[in-house]
Amino acid sequence: RNPVVGVAVILLEGERVLLVRRARGEYKGAWCIPCGYVEWEEDIRQAAYREMLEETGLEVDVGPVYAVHSNFHDPQSHSVGIWFNGRVRGGSLAPGDDVDAVEYFPLEPLPKNLAFPTDREVLNSFTQLIEYNRTR
Repeated sequence: RNPVVGVAVILLEGERVLLVRRARGEYKGAWCIPCGYVEWEEDIRQAAYREMLEETGLEVDVGPVYAVHSNFHDPQSHSVGIWFNGRVRGGSLAPGDDVDAVEYFPLEPLPKNLAFPTDREVLNSFTQLIEYNRTR
């Protein structure tokens, strides 16, 4: 019984953040930062790139790690989440198989129905991320 590893990419457009709405499962209808699990023998940055492409249609440059948290919201599957800074480099914004909507939201107020408590924690700590994106 070991935790799984999840990855997420934070994309900002000005002071709005890209979120996806889960299309199925326990979190159906809830919003989150685009994310997913690392597959066997997959590099964490490759996984972050793949998940972003699958969920949003966007190709991204996966930047530095922004945050790492333990996730205990699901008692059946604990995970360690790694949130990366990201920048769009191509693709077209469109929901993938696991999501039914992709949208930029203002940092305040965030949607009330976020799927994961650690996403709210990460989204509430954006001062450093905004600075990072202002330097591009």
